[in-house]
Amino acid sequence: MRNFDNSAAWLERAEKTIPLATQTFSKSKLAQPQGVAPLFLQKGKGSQVWDLDDNQYTDFISSLLCISLGYADKEVNQAVVAQLEQGSILSLPHPLEAQVAELLVELIPCAEQVRFGKNGTDATSAAIRLARAFTGRERVAVCGYHGWQDWYIGATSRDLGVPKAVKALTHTFAYNDLASLEQLLASHPGEFAAVILEPMNVQYPKPGFLEGVAELTHRHGAVLVFDETITGFRFDIGGAQALFGVTPDLATFGKGMANGFPLSAVVGRADVMAKMNDIFFSGTFGGETLSLAAAKACIEALRRRKGPERLAELGNRLIDGLQNLIASHGLSHLFNVSGHPSWSFLNITPSRYSVLELKSLLMQELIEQGFLSLGSHNLNLSHSEADIDALIACYANVLPLLAEVEAEGSMAKHFRGKFLEPVFKVR
Repeated sequence: MRNFDNSAAWLERAEKTIPLATQTFSKSKLAQPQGVAPLFLQKGKGSQVWDLDDNQYTDFISSLLCISLGYADKEVNQAVVAQLEQGSILSLPHPLEAQVAELLVELIPCAEQVRFGKNGTDATSAAIRLARAFTGRERVAVCGYHGWQDWYIGATSRDLGVPKAVKALTHTFAYNDLASLEQLLASHPGEFAAVILEPMNVQYPKPGFLEGVAELTHRHGAVLVFDETITGFRFDIGGAQALFGVTPDLATFGKGMANGFPLSAVVGRADVMAKMNDIFFSGTFGGETLSLAAAKACIEALRRRKGPERLAELGNRLIDGLQNLIASHGLSHLFNVSGHPSWSFLNITPSRYSVLELKSLLMQELIEQGFLSLGSHNLNLSHSEADIDALIACYANVLPLLAEVEAEGSMAKHFRGKFLEPVFKVR
């Protein structure tokens, strides 16, 4: 069994000065089965990462989908080092701001103008403020995850500290359910500023769903926002909007656009983006040059290496192999696979144990065999066919074990750690 002594020691040390010992809920001890999983990593190269106890893993988390090319990609690192010699931030704008903006306008269907932030929450919050300023309205319809700011997180179970007045302005609707959105918009006529959604998450959009969302949104005079923080540059070089052929008014990008360097963007129609001159969305580090240099190098590499096509090829290999494995072992009652090839999910539908309990055991077994995963397969271009085949071979051992535990009620016999805890639930 793998040793995690150094992870445990650093957890104890870090918790003295950092709540939850990290900056990100999804990287915290809540998201790992303590005692049987690493809690800290020290380095990454390509598709491989190493923890503080020198255990090596093939990483299918890809830093929560921030890594699109692979850890420590040579081209991106060279671009960053070259810019570092010229300064990481200057007292006036750097031409890289315009160069990267021009690249986004060239590639993304809805992009006529661009503003940069540092993370997805920056971008989605700016888009909502922009939509409110453009329409003169306040209510927002949301579907999916859109960051930590009050306007969104107040609609989840992690709403502590969010004013009731703010919560009242955010309304959720169900993905692939046009009637739920139509009912929302009709219940407050003329009051919705924006409809924001992830164009795809676990499930593909049903035929006509995204087109219907666009039609409903515009019929009610609201601004349509696609949150492409994850889907951008991964599903298609122009985002999910290019893949599915539905163009929003605004869109937000982040995560993999700079291969792990902190950068996000709000892009959209020029007439809506013009309101950026009037609202206040301004950050000292929005034009930080190292992340812009990384983004320029990353996007150019994704185009040259046909990144989305390669991710789809690898992802389909994984999905096909996993589906065949589930079918051949007669496990379809317990497992199924969904999502886009570049970001697919192993879904568990247990009856005896909770999803989190079985997922904890799954992660324990994957980690023991040298794989990091959160139950999804977050691919990047450094993954190889051999990485994919090795993961499928690992699943061939692990999935029957989970089925046995579920059938026999033998969790205590096999699981040695602490069960995962939920980060939050959408209201």
